[in-house]
Amino acid sequence: YTEDWTDTPKEQTEELWTLDIARWDLECEFNNTDHRTELNGVERLIVRRGQSFTINLHLRSGVYQPGGSALDLTVETGPQPSDQYGTQASFGLTDQIDTSRWSAAITSPPGNMVSLSICSPPDAPIGRWRLTLGQGGRVDFVLLYNPWCTGDVVYMDSEEKLREYILAQDGIIYRGGWKYPIPTPWNYGQFEDGILNACLRILDMNPKCLRNPGKDASGRRNPIYVSRVLSAMVNCNDDKGVLQGRWTDDYDGGVSPLSWKGSVEILRNWDTNACQPVRFGQCWVFAAVACSVSRALGIPCRLVTNYNSAHDTNSNLVIERYVDENGQLVQKSRDMIWNYHCWVENWMTRPDLKPGFDGWQVMDPTPQEKSEGVYCCGPIPLKAIKEGELTDKYDAPFVFAEVNADVHTFMKRKDGSTKKIISSVHVGLKISTKSVGSDRREDITHLYKYPEGSDEEREAFTKANHQNKLLQQQDNAGLLIVIKVSTEMRKGCDFDVFAVITNNTPNEKKCRLVFGSRAVSYNGILGENCGFKDLLNVQLAPGEEKRVALRMNYSKYAENLTEDNLIRLAALLLDYGTQEAYLAVRNVVLVNPEIKVRILGEPKENRKLAAEITLQNPLPVPLQNCCFTVEGSNLTGGQVVTERLNSTVEPGQDAKVKIYFTPTHSGLRKLVVDFDSNKLCHVKGYRNVIIGK
Repeated sequence: YTEDWTDTPKEQTEELWTLDIARWDLECEFNNTDHRTELNGVERLIVRRGQSFTINLHLRSGVYQPGGSALDLTVETGPQPSDQYGTQASFGLTDQIDTSRWSAAITSPPGNMVSLSICSPPDAPIGRWRLTLGQGGRVDFVLLYNPWCTGDVVYMDSEEKLREYILAQDGIIYRGGWKYPIPTPWNYGQFEDGILNACLRILDMNPKCLRNPGKDASGRRNPIYVSRVLSAMVNCNDDKGVLQGRWTDDYDGGVSPLSWKGSVEILRNWDTNACQPVRFGQCWVFAAVACSVSRALGIPCRLVTNYNSAHDTNSNLVIERYVDENGQLVQKSRDMIWNYHCWVENWMTRPDLKPGFDGWQVMDPTPQEKSEGVYCCGPIPLKAIKEGELTDKYDAPFVFAEVNADVHTFMKRKDGSTKKIISSVHVGLKISTKSVGSDRREDITHLYKYPEGSDEEREAFTKANHQNKLLQQQDNAGLLIVIKVSTEMRKGCDFDVFAVITNNTPNEKKCRLVFGSRAVSYNGILGENCGFKDLLNVQLAPGEEKRVALRMNYSKYAENLTEDNLIRLAALLLDYGTQEAYLAVRNVVLVNPEIKVRILGEPKENRKLAAEITLQNPLPVPLQNCCFTVEGSNLTGGQVVTERLNSTVEPGQDAKVKIYFTPTHSGLRKLVVDFDSNKLCHVKGYRNVIIGK
């Protein structure tokens, strides 16, 4: 990018500047590459705070002389620039760069071309800035957080982690169940064309900016403030946010959340449609978009899945659940246990809190409960959750309950009475995120909670003013019931599940077993019956174990399944002798078929490439209206490629297509694939592709 001043009268430039400037060059390719923003493009200047960048000034006449030349510079951001709020600064040339404040220095030897080095302080507000040279021309640039700068509060001291948490444009989201986590590919695409503009617009459209734009621009120096803004703006409940949530099967006016393969299409749709909310999202979509925006702005971010995630609506850190005499949930309480729930963690120091709470901070953009009158959550340090420090900002009790709440289960009888029953349901299981540098799952449960039964866990609960969960657990040394499943539970197959009952008492037991199954969505909403068994006379000798099978027939569960492919199994055991009730609950995930991706040819930058995509129909019925959609950062040009099949795919046959794309950058890239048909919807797959130069 160059600016030509040849039409400016010479006497005017001499009046405004000692340096007689003809034109300047922003050196966008050099600067953006040096600041690790070149994937955004090199057509404009995008730099990170606390790090110097270079502008070359070409002089019309004369030469630069150290100590004999002067240049006044002014930088401004926001609609109401102010020295007081750090959104404006005026400065001149100095002998060398001062990285603690706005500064400028000449780094070239005397001559008619001057290399001007400019540096922002590491706590400057992020966003669009204007640089004015004296009284004349203006330079526009974008300033981002800088996790490579030691003075920036988002600093992270690992190049490998920064490649993952800032530069990686694709990732893995874990769905399914805690017994069977399913990796789902996602295209974050934070460097795709137009995405940074959309992210900056999200900041501009937030209600705090609309009420007081000057104060909001100043607040953008602080990633705590920006994370909280993003938590509110990714959902549209209180503002012109990005996504509208929908947790029913009615997606009229939009698309199923499962249809999204990445954040790019969502952010572009919002930005190009006058900030109208994109329909629809659920927790993993909200979290993925928040991850894309955080990384685009320069905040290290990762997406996290919490299995058996509690939704505590009354802040008592207890989830109360009611079942009927068949062991089926009765939706009497607003408290819920989601099969899984996704949020993000942003990396930053917390100077607003006492020492020890720096690092990963939970930020949850899914609208669940209001925080300070707005549907947002966080940021809250993982350390605060682990230690039970619930007085720290923001929303610590809610996040603490998600991973640590007690579960009290009551049976509601037909006569209206209730009885507490023994249940082994726990929350906060197998908390997962993608590993650094690979697609493996990393279990980070230990960062949120101490091991069950440890002294540290009891101490954390005491700090939280919450009764120790271990004291609430009743001795279950008598009758024991658990649910076990077969290893192959694939969609389209018939299979068995088992209630396993053990009598650990010295006496013979006579019991009733109610064993049922229902379709369920990932957030705990129950669907229709998929299979049921009621045995009135189950007898167990002392020490005896019995396995009771429940057959799950495809013909029964096929029409009842939700898009989440989840079935809730519940086994209720009633001891006739003691009148005690025992409940075992387990969610099972039906596995979709594998999508196979074969790359044809050698992947090269800017050279057309083909991929052959295949999926075998596992169902006993034909598939119609079959469609493959493909997306990948720097692979498909930020677009979704769609290939439809004209023919029906019979049982056992392959659905196969060939797609073409042109990689635009070298390196490791993820090709994200989605298959959709009338009977087999939103089957996800991916293939890692290494692009050579």
